[in-house]
Amino acid sequence: MKRNVDLAEISDGKLYTENDMAKLGCNDCEGCSACCRGMGESIILDPLDIYRLTTGLGKSVEELLQGAIELHVVDGVILPNIAMQSDREACAFLNEAGRCSIHPYRPGICRLFPLGRYYADGDYKYILQVNECVKGNRTKVKVDKWIDTPKVKENHAYHVKWHYFLNHMEEILSSIEDENMVKQLNMVVLQMFYLSPYDGEMDFYEQFYARMSRMEAFLQEAGV
Repeated sequence: MKRNVDLAEISDGKLYTENDMAKLGCNDCEGCSACCRGMGESIILDPLDIYRLTTGLGKSVEELLQGAIELHVVDGVILPNIAMQSDREACAFLNEAGRCSIHPYRPGICRLFPLGRYYADGDYKYILQVNECVKGNRTKVKVDKWIDTPKVKENHAYHVKWHYFLNHMEEILSSIEDENMVKQLNMVVLQMFYLSPYDGEMDFYEQFYARMSRMEAFLQEAGV
């Protein structure tokens, strides 16, 4: 999701890598679940998130779409996001004790928070969003430890690839006047990267790049 903002207004002005230390530690979020409430449609899920959720929970995307996740348009592309429960405007996976019930499988946005990614020149670095987390007196933690994701280099390369693929899809979809064609292309993206089941016994990145190769071949054959 693109955000046209001034970095000086939302961050501490620094750009971080996975090897840097940042003020992220918050005593395991003890007594706080503020970032799990009132987030609307902003917890957008990428293919790795779907891999984690479906293989970790043993549920299909179709099952998750029954209430835990939903679909909406993000910069012209239909993508899934975590649903907020209408009765309390809380994440569907927040339990009664105010704790994440899917912590081992939590989405990438949740792993990052309060970090964000700043993309430029075909790559990205991390920013520390200073107005997001309500916890004070945070301690320094190494960024890769905070994100809690193995295969750091592969994960970084994956996020670059996915980000710029979505940018490309936005350009393609915005150039097409035929609404049916737009819907069809969106359904191809959904089917390719989200609805088709992932094998939990296989490496995610291998599966992702195989799907990306098929997607790129499809777009080339379609002449878009």
